[in-house]
Amino acid sequence: QVQLVESGGGLVRAGGSLRLSCAASGSIISINYMGWYRQAPGKQRELVAHIFSGGSTNYADFVKGRFTISRDNAKNTLYLQMSSLKPEDTAVYYCHFAGGRANYWGQGTQVTVSS
Repeated sequence: QVQLVESGGGLVRAGGSLRLSCAASGSIISINYMGWYRQAPGKQRELVAHIFSGGSTNYADFVKGRFTISRDNAKNTLYLQMSSLKPEDTAVYYCHFAGGRANYWGQGTQVTVSS
């Protein structure tokens, strides 16, 4: 069983930066997909960015050029560096690991961007 624990959320002013972390405990040998999603109040959860085991990445249009997804395999940790934050980035951010039959979600971390 894998547990994902996010951290790094908080309150930041527009234009600021935050780095989210998602630390995985347990064996993630079967994991080949890691992603960050977000859900704002009253809205559906949406993909922010993902990275595959081969290193390829993909970003939602609304974060391209502002956010960077990365991972540290030695630490079993996924990151999301967020820069030039906007009030519309306010949401709960979730990490997601998947591969084979594995499908894990973190508990979420709140990011609030004030104008």
